[in-house]
Amino acid sequence: MRILHIGDIIGRTGRKAVTSFLPEVRRKYRPDVIIANAENASGGFGITYAVYEELLKLDIDIMTTGNHIWDNRETEMSIHKMDKLIRPGNLPEGVPGKGVITISKNEQKFTMINLIGRVYMGLSDCPFRKFDSLREQTEGFVMVDFHGEATSEKAAFAFYADGKAGAVVGTHTHVQTADERVLPKGTLFQTDAGMCGALNSVIGMEKEAPIERFLKGVPRKFEVEKRGKMLFNALFFDYNDNHEIVEYERLSITSGD
Repeated sequence: MRILHIGDIIGRTGRKAVTSFLPEVRRKYRPDVIIANAENASGGFGITYAVYEELLKLDIDIMTTGNHIWDNRETEMSIHKMDKLIRPGNLPEGVPGKGVITISKNEQKFTMINLIGRVYMGLSDCPFRKFDSLREQTEGFVMVDFHGEATSEKAAFAFYADGKAGAVVGTHTHVQTADERVLPKGTLFQTDAGMCGALNSVIGMEKEAPIERFLKGVPRKFEVEKRGKMLFNALFFDYNDNHEIVEYERLSITSGD
């Protein structure tokens, strides 16, 4: 099975980047399953039902999220209608939504688990222990989107899941890492898939507000950068009938390439 995991989609610019670049990526890599982290897809913070439907039209099979899942008030009320979207599975008990999804493609089962780290993040249960309990519910090839701030936490989790998950891909920092590799027990790991959004930006946002915030220490509202070149980050991989990784490639495409 051929899998494409798209990095964090940042607002309208990120959606435009996916719309622009995905058709050619699809022709070249022929993915059977397309996953995208959509937690920043609406205005850079959260996801609305309208944006969810917009992304569905791009034939995205699974959408993952992270710490911004509840940034739009409507999400809590509409998440039950977003059957292809998952939120971190280790959020506290009782929150709406689900943290794992299994789909069928080419007569094979593919399972996606969404987890969130606890270093520099909000309240959540242990992602390591939660992975074990969610893993018991899964079928087929298992992939994890680990939404975390700390690279050490992501790496530690990947080695913990080595041999139990087929792939572990990090999200959240919006900065693509060049460390993709197969771990000793066969799990494909990349610390961060990166983002889709404005190339000349501060992790997808207009440069001016973060610069002023760092200079003066005064809070400023961040707005999605809409100017200039676009960036598309993703990780492609293929696995065989034994769930062994046979090919993988990090993708970083900019308008003008």
